[in-house]
Amino acid sequence: MIPGTETALIFSAIPGARVSLGQTQGEVDEAPQHAAEISPFAMMTTEVTAAQFGAFRYREQDGSTASYDADIVTRPSPPYEDPAHGLGSGTARPATGMTQWAALQYAQWIYQKTGAFVRLPTEAEWEYACADAAGHLSEGAWYRDTGNEALRDVGMGRANQFGLFDMLGNAAEWTLDEYRTDAYRARADGQADPLESPTRLHPRVVRGGSFDDDAAALTCSNRTRSSLAWKRRDPQIPKSKWWNTDSPFLGFRLVRPALQPSPEDVAAFFDLHLSF
Repeated sequence: MIPGTETALIFSAIPGARVSLGQTQGEVDEAPQHAAEISPFAMMTTEVTAAQFGAFRYREQDGSTASYDADIVTRPSPPYEDPAHGLGSGTARPATGMTQWAALQYAQWIYQKTGAFVRLPTEAEWEYACADAAGHLSEGAWYRDTGNEALRDVGMGRANQFGLFDMLGNAAEWTLDEYRTDAYRARADGQADPLESPTRLHPRVVRGGSFDDDAAALTCSNRTRSSLAWKRRDPQIPKSKWWNTDSPFLGFRLVRPALQPSPEDVAAFFDLHLSF
């Protein structure tokens, strides 16, 4: 349980491994296929739900006595409109429509509340964890042919070999990496824990496809770039750092590295990734 709330985050342990990423044929940004050494980590079994994110979004009402630094982690500002555009209802659907910055603010809040360092997955971790999910598209994956053009409650389909639900479809998911078309071509074969560290706000890598995508987009290797157009209808100046008005299909899940970093390294991580 998250102290002071009625919600919990459930993780599944994923062993370290030497894995194959990318494709030998297909989209140019998915090639070439290459090896990577991935350290062990745990990943949330589902996307962060509206209830889980709501404990953060509305936390001034949670009656919490657990300590966290309110000067470090701020409360989400009210969105201009429903982030999910009415495409999902209920607390068990994925929380969507937030920026990557907002997702990382949520991760920092979890760290402040629990002492466990969590973050967005790297795209290498995400692709490895996706595993055999592509074989489950006919068994409860929510995409354009099956999703009725709306979000669904998490965990309603079949889990993959790591016990993860909705890795493909339902809500697409933020990863930590900056998007580069040539990332896989520039990467050394066998690199340990690859990450394209951010140098700018956009584009970042989004994975997994959503209820609004065709089946062809729902592959473990498919890479989507984030877009400033996802704030197109936001009338605020400056535009919200928390919410996108035009990405009701986009959510996130968190990972917890098996080797937890020092407090100094955690501070450096959030200083970097929340600086854009």
